[in-house]
Amino acid sequence: MSTKTPPTETVAIGTVEDTKPNFVVGLLKAQAFQILLILIVIVLIFSVLAPDSFAQWSNFRLIIQNASILAVLGVGMTYIIITSGIDLSIGSVLVFSGVVSALTMRALGGEGWGVASIGILVSILSGVCWGLFNGFLIAKAKIPPLIVTLGSLGMALGLAQILTGGVDIRDVPTVLTVSIGYGNVFGSLPIISVIALVVVVIGAIVLHFTKFGLYTYAVGSSELAARRVGVKVDRHLISVYTLSGALAGLAGILALSQFSTTAIAGQSQTNLNVIAAVVIGGTSLFGGVGTIFGTVVGLFIPAVLQNGFVITGVQPFWQQVAVGAVLITAVYVDQVRRTAATRGNTQSLWRKFVSGGRRG
Repeated sequence: MSTKTPPTETVAIGTVEDTKPNFVVGLLKAQAFQILLILIVIVLIFSVLAPDSFAQWSNFRLIIQNASILAVLGVGMTYIIITSGIDLSIGSVLVFSGVVSALTMRALGGEGWGVASIGILVSILSGVCWGLFNGFLIAKAKIPPLIVTLGSLGMALGLAQILTGGVDIRDVPTVLTVSIGYGNVFGSLPIISVIALVVVVIGAIVLHFTKFGLYTYAVGSSELAARRVGVKVDRHLISVYTLSGALAGLAGILALSQFSTTAIAGQSQTNLNVIAAVVIGGTSLFGGVGTIFGTVVGLFIPAVLQNGFVITGVQPFWQQVAVGAVLITAVYVDQVRRTAATRGNTQSLWRKFVSGGRRG
């Protein structure tokens, strides 16, 4: 059976509470849960191969910290792919937001929480503007998301290079680096990871337990049916892409804090890594299916592979091979499930038709 959550008919009679049991049951049956088992197996293998270096809290802490920025981006991408869309621009929007924020903070003096707070706000607002731009063109101009966000990818990155002359900005306030970038809470838990965790938890609650999340699933399941039951699809799509842009802006300031530079050339694979993680985690490219939990699990598979390969002396290039294989398998499994679900629904309708004919 398909794990599609929640069906269009649920929107028609519409209570959010009706989707909660479906979420719990669906999560246990979902591809995300199966991917979690694969992740656990990978962790166990590396723990056996390198118990003195891999299976240590300090190493797990490093993995979590490295995955934190991608987790923030993954939340927005999950919403977008559930609506049957795509956003190729998040890496470039991250860079652009970081550049504008860095330039603003440098112009204001470059130090202190007052300057840093303005920089954080500027970075998020920059992402919001790009999200609005993408969402408006997709929802109102009816341009395919692939084309719009591919164009935004080039525009945002190009503008970032124009603003900096192609030279990274390194004037980052120290308070951002020592607190958000490398600060800890509760002794050894990175602040950047705590921020990512808050975003993930809020994103999961909104997606699975609010009408906004319910409408997101509805739009991805059937845009036409969603319109017929009163969902303002255009406005919702604009909101979803704006959310993704805002999170890309937040990721921009997090990256600026962690690396102490704009790292313009360092985000070329970010969008593809996030999309791969979301799909590996069970979010369907056809829309209507997905969980934040699955996205987080999908993010940790490449992070653990890269870390484990380095520790065990295996060339890290094998990570790309492994992640590519898992991605193709995930999409194949999704297609098989959808085909089986369609076949099952067709057979059920046929049996009802035949039984009805006999009674007639």
